Amino acid sequence: MTYSADAMHTTTPRPPSSARVFHLIPSAQMLRELPCTLILSLAASLACVDAGAQGTYPTSWDAAVMRRADVRAAIAHVEQGMPSHIEEWIRIAEMPGKSRSEARRAAYVQKAMEAEGLRVSVDSIGNVTGVRAGSGGGPTVVFAAHMDIVHALDTDLRVRRAGDTLHGPGIFDNSASVANMLATIRALNAAKIRTKGNLVFVATVQEELGLRGMTHWFEHNPKPDLLISMDGGLGPINYGALGIYWTKYVFTSMGSHTVTSRGKPTPVKALSDAIQHIYALKFPALPEGAVINVGQVHGGVIYNGIPQELYFTVDLRSPDPILLDSLDRTIGRLVQEAATKEKVGVRIEVEQKNQAGGTTAQLEGARRHPLVQTAVDIQTSLGIVPLPGAPEALATGSTDGNVGVVRGVPSIAIGRSKGGNQHTLTEWADAPSALPATKLVLLLAVTFGDGIRTVSQTVIP
Repeated sequence: MTYSADAMHTTTPRPPSSARVFHLIPSAQMLRELPCTLILSLAASLACVDAGAQGTYPTSWDAAVMRRADVRAAIAHVEQGMPSHIEEWIRIAEMPGKSRSEARRAAYVQKAMEAEGLRVSVDSIGNVTGVRAGSGGGPTVVFAAHMDIVHALDTDLRVRRAGDTLHGPGIFDNSASVANMLATIRALNAAKIRTKGNLVFVATVQEELGLRGMTHWFEHNPKPDLLISMDGGLGPINYGALGIYWTKYVFTSMGSHTVTSRGKPTPVKALSDAIQHIYALKFPALPEGAVINVGQVHGGVIYNGIPQELYFTVDLRSPDPILLDSLDRTIGRLVQEAATKEKVGVRIEVEQKNQAGGTTAQLEGARRHPLVQTAVDIQTSLGIVPLPGAPEALATGSTDGNVGVVRGVPSIAIGRSKGGNQHTLTEWADAPSALPATKLVLLLAVTFGDGIRTVSQTVIP
C-alpha cells in the first residue's frame, strides 16, 4: 500500500479500546406479524420460510458455504484487493460528510455502484440505493451503511497512518462500512455469484441525526425480508432496540451589562445547577444500558454581559421505555426547579423521542434467533472476537437497524472494523481489520441471499 506523505505520520498506534455500539432485532410481537412460518426440527433447529419469496433463511450457518468454488473466489478477491480497499476507505473518509452534507460521498458511492452494474437510484433526501438483482425465489436482503459523520465541514479530515493504524475524524464511524460495502459488491461480481434473492445496498444519510435517512428509505421502498446494518466495532453482534430521547433545555433572561449584573438573575447559574443535578442521577441509580449525556452547551455572545439565552442538550438512552419516560420527566423537573430558583425563564424543545423506532420490546430468546446465530457462526469461522459469551458480544442499541425492527423486519448490526474514539478528532481504526469485516458481509450476503437452510451446533448461553 502506498500513501502520500501528508497522509502519514509516525506516532505509535493507539491500542484498541472497547467501543460499544448498538443495534437491533425484532420484538416477539413483530416476529408474530412476519409472513413466516416457524418450523421446529431436531436436526435443523429453527427455520423461517417466507411465503412471498418462496425461500428460506438459515437458522445458523453451515461452513460448507465457504467451500464453494465461487465463494472461495470471492474471498480471494477480497484478500487480494485489500490494498485498494484501504486506499478507497481513506478517500471516502477524507470527503466532507457532515449530516445533511453527504453529497460528495453519495456521488462517489453512486458512481462506484453503477460501475458494478447495480440498478442505482438516489432519493430526495440523498440515500444511494444499489440493487443487485437475484435469480428469483430468495429473500430480499438489505445491507445499510451510513455515509454521514458528526464533524463540521471545516474539520481537517486528512487521514494519517502509523503502521497499521489509520487516524482521522470519521475514519471509524462510518467510512469503514461504506468501503466494506463497495468491496463486497465487487467481490460478488468478480466471482460471478448470483444469489436467488435481491441484495440491496443502501448508503444512508443523516443517521447521526436520528436515523432520518433510513426512515425515509423505508417510507418509500417495499419492506425487505432482512436488514443488516454495518456500524460499530468489529466483534459485537447487536440485536436489541435502544430507545433515544433528544431534548434541548433553553434558559432565558432579560440580560444585563456586567457592570450592573450583580445580584441579577442569570441563566448561567440555572443551567449549571441543572446539569449538576442531572449528572448526579447517573451513578449509581441508572441500570445497565441506560445513558444520560449532556452533548451541547451554547449561549452568550459577549464577555461583558449576562446572556439573554443559552441552552444545553441531553441525549437520553435506555432499552426500557418506562425508564426513558421516568428519566425524561425527572430531568424536566430538575430543569424547571433550577430556573425557578434563579428566577429565569425556561423552555423545553423536544428534538426526538424515539423509543427504538416506536418500541423497546425485545424478542424473547433473541440470542438464538437465526440472524444472531448465523452471524455468530460466521464470525467464529473467521476468527472474529469477541466470541459468544465474551463481554459485550451481544447487546442492544440504536442504528439504522431500529427502523427495520419497528416495521417487522428482522435486523441485526455487525461491526465495520476495529477502532475507537468515535465522534472525536482522535478517531482511529485498525486497517487490517477491514479484511475479516468485509468477509463477514460477503458471507452473510451469500448465505441469506440464497436463503440456504443450514444446521448449527452452536448454542449461545
